[in-house]
Amino acid sequence: MSRDLVVAKRYAQALFELATASKVVSQVETELKLIVDVLNHNDELNKFLDLPSVQSENKVQLLKDSFGTEVSELLYHTLRLLLERGRQSLIVNLFESYVKIAGNATGQAHAVVYTAKALSDEELSTIATQFAKITGKTIIAEQSVNPALLGGVQVRIGDRLYDGSLSGKLERLQKSLNSKAL
Repeated sequence: MSRDLVVAKRYAQALFELATASKVVSQVETELKLIVDVLNHNDELNKFLDLPSVQSENKVQLLKDSFGTEVSELLYHTLRLLLERGRQSLIVNLFESYVKIAGNATGQAHAVVYTAKALSDEELSTIATQFAKITGKTIIAEQSVNPALLGGVQVRIGDRLYDGSLSGKLERLQKSLNSKAL
């Protein structure tokens, strides 16, 4: 496990504990997702946050000007700590770790359902229900279309991948045949 991931988990745990004490766990998760989505799509903001010549207070002020009241003071404080310590690159890892910690505490898990074609909301809900039975957690599913799967589904929950895709089955069959041919 990389050092950055370990550090991000520590920040996420501290943020989770503060959010729990303030009873704003899901709100903080939503706010973090908003920030991560913006950072993932705005290279100029990332470059600005990475500039060592700009003081961390100016960086936080830019974030406050950008997000306003959509982000709580609790999260701004965490972001200020990251920026003061030159750890702005950890924000995405912080979000991912926070989601895992909050999910474990609340009995929820996030799943990405990969399919060859788009699913209806009902089909996605059915898959989420099936995996809720397997994992014993409430599944929050999002869909991602990947035509290379040919058919079937792949479901990623945390670090685990459940592969029921046609391409996965063909790959396993090929490996089986290759190992028997030797």
